[in-house]
Amino acid sequence: MTDAAISAEGLGKRYRIRERVQATTLAESARTGLAVAARRVSKRGRLERKDFWALRDVSFQVDAGEILGVIGRNGAGKSSLLKILARITEPTEGTALVRGRVGSLLEVGTGFHPELSGRDNVYLNGAILGMRRSEIVRKFDEIVEFSGVEQFIDVPVKRFSSGMHVRLAFAVAAFLEPEILLVDEVLSVGDQAFQERCLGRMHEVTRDGRTVIFVSHNLAAVQSLCDRGLLLDGGRIVFEGTVGDTIEHYLTSIATTSQVSVRERKDRRGTGALRFTDVAVTSSEAGPVLVGGDAEIALGYESDAKPKHLFVSIAVAGPLGEPLFLCSNELSGDDLADATAVGTFRCTIPKLPLQPGRYSLNVFAQLNGVIADWIEHAAFFEVIDSDVFGTGRLPPSSHGPLVLQHSWSAEGAERDAATRASASHG
Repeated sequence: MTDAAISAEGLGKRYRIRERVQATTLAESARTGLAVAARRVSKRGRLERKDFWALRDVSFQVDAGEILGVIGRNGAGKSSLLKILARITEPTEGTALVRGRVGSLLEVGTGFHPELSGRDNVYLNGAILGMRRSEIVRKFDEIVEFSGVEQFIDVPVKRFSSGMHVRLAFAVAAFLEPEILLVDEVLSVGDQAFQERCLGRMHEVTRDGRTVIFVSHNLAAVQSLCDRGLLLDGGRIVFEGTVGDTIEHYLTSIATTSQVSVRERKDRRGTGALRFTDVAVTSSEAGPVLVGGDAEIALGYESDAKPKHLFVSIAVAGPLGEPLFLCSNELSGDDLADATAVGTFRCTIPKLPLQPGRYSLNVFAQLNGVIADWIEHAAFFEVIDSDVFGTGRLPPSSHGPLVLQHSWSAEGAERDAATRASASHG
């Protein structure tokens, strides 16, 4: 491992947290409190803290000039790993050797001083990376042009939007030529055009012999950019290999997880004030989901009380997790005022415009502006071939995942030709 740009051996990161016990009545509070105290009081008479291992026994290496994609579910340990490699936090156990100057883009605003202008932060970040002022001056115009924040470069970054933050931060990290670039999921904040420019820039970086570790849920981007993949689950490496094999292994594990009842899923976020209990995708006639047919998505739910100020969203993703479209009652203008404490949300999609294949759903609920429940890959569903155009044909899948109903017409060709001929003789 001595020739590697990055080598990790037995990495572990432990956090100590206190268990919070919730109770609904005074009697229940007393009972659960005594039970927990009896279990957790140490010999010295103090409450013990619970250990949470974000990473455990992680060993791998990345060669110079290699692009490693790190994937996994939320909470798998991906961001913790990058923070150790970026020297933002220290490992609890094991070693991580990083040979070269590191540029990192881990969270929006990391390494930026909010009171300083964008211009000042470019110089500050350059200095942190060990760049000479002359080097920063030489790259400054390229950085600003790539970021697209020229108009605001002298404004304090605390007034930047999250997208402006990310664009400038990525430009600094990529153009000040670190030997190793660490990139977390923050690229999802930018628009599609900017993401494509970032991926292109990372390709350029690696052609110069520099090393990239790329963490993303966008499997299509990981597949197009990376040479090799690393799959984390529960803080441990569960698969390492070519990027294609790693993605296939991940998708198989996701499909297995989706077979668990939504009610029992633990990998969810939110307060729990409303929780999804079931997800079903059918045609409007309760049959198979067909290309161009009407589809219905039913979301069973339970909540603490009649939900108010409710927003429910369903994000449909393609085979590699790439986002395709979003359905939301906020977008459609439906207020769901009839929702009771327990019930079902139904979303109807007329003329479903998806190619035959397998797709997944992420489901999200927000109450009073606060996330109540959020489950990624809550369900998978198949779309079946159908003669949507009445011609027996569908567009090749190489042209994308969507099938849009459309029609053609031609009019005025002979009349226009006659008009042009008359005008020329006139």
